[in-house]
Amino acid sequence: MDFEYSPENLEMQRTLRRFLDEEVLPRNRDWYRIADEGRYPTEVVEPLKARARELGLWNLFLPGLKADEPGTALSNLDYAPLAELMGRIGWASEVFNCNAPDTGNMELLHLFATPEQHERWLKPLLAGEIRSCFSMTEPDVASSDATNIETTIRRDGDHYVVNGRKWFSTGAAHPNCKVAVVMGVTDERPDADRHRRHSMILVPLDTPGVQVVRNVAVLSHVAPDGHCEIVYRDVRVPVANLLGEEGSGFALAQARLGPGRVHHCMRTIGQCELAIEMMCERALERRAFGRHLADFANIQDWIAHSRVEVDQARLLVLRAAAKMDRAGNQAARIDVSAIKLVAAQLHQRVLDRAIQVFGAMGLTPDTPLAQMFSWGRAMRFFDGPDEVHCRVIARDELGKAKARRGSTAAYYLIG
Repeated sequence: MDFEYSPENLEMQRTLRRFLDEEVLPRNRDWYRIADEGRYPTEVVEPLKARARELGLWNLFLPGLKADEPGTALSNLDYAPLAELMGRIGWASEVFNCNAPDTGNMELLHLFATPEQHERWLKPLLAGEIRSCFSMTEPDVASSDATNIETTIRRDGDHYVVNGRKWFSTGAAHPNCKVAVVMGVTDERPDADRHRRHSMILVPLDTPGVQVVRNVAVLSHVAPDGHCEIVYRDVRVPVANLLGEEGSGFALAQARLGPGRVHHCMRTIGQCELAIEMMCERALERRAFGRHLADFANIQDWIAHSRVEVDQARLLVLRAAAKMDRAGNQAARIDVSAIKLVAAQLHQRVLDRAIQVFGAMGLTPDTPLAQMFSWGRAMRFFDGPDEVHCRVIARDELGKAKARRGSTAAYYLIG
């Protein structure tokens, strides 16, 4: 299995890295200063977006881009190393119109939008003119099982009426967020198929009855674009806003997550790479008990384990990306669960080691480590908690074992 990048991809990586180092990173302090004032740093991001589009670093995540749509269509495998580079700066993905949750929402619209929905929502999203949020998770149910979702989407003549409470709707506090993709129940019959009860609908955020209640902090960190709690009270939207067919919501949710998990995992690996670099520099500079930290065996062990674990995780993610490109998202379902499980736990280990090497400074905003650590801890929940992915992987292994039951008998040295 060859994961060697093509010359064209390597050149794109060099272009992206130069742009990040020379134009994005110098604005990093400004971005965080403005965000700390409680505003979204659009004055930092928008000029960079225009520049990225000039360089052809735009909509890199969507393999299905058409000739008349802006961007550079890359395979999942080709996009993966670029996502890793973007991950080194927490807000950088938006510069390239490659930020969640818009990537997943654009993919859904690309696959299932009507011509009217394509014109109204997908075109401005692809152009980076608006943003969107994804309203699935609810505070009152275990949303790791998407069939638990209780928000209702009831047909009333030429409209649907939406009622429910969501939270962790990422992006809803962004000043350019104009539409939410809302998942809810359309078939309320008690005996309905639990995987065919839900649907998705496009809800403009300025629709009467939509209330963004609060921006939920994550480990005391408030994201300026928001992980918002939203209440939908008797929100009326046209029937034409239904995404896909009634009852297809669960299937749409699953289709949306495959490539997005590759993106998340590679951005996570990018953060881990940065953490290793920072940890090594700190260990070479800092002295304790008459020696540099780098001279202590336990610090060397942390560095060595971090290096091999990151490289292992990257190979696993690239394999999943290659399988998606070759055989489709569904064929890579187990691989996608595996990378999500591995990358989230890897992130926690590597960032914990880096913070420990930095000492008290690692807990402060003086370095990006504390904020990166909070992302890693949150990653063990979003896009499915670790336990769900363990269950998916284990059930697949047990299924294979049932199919070949008895095949290991000859290996027993008894009887």
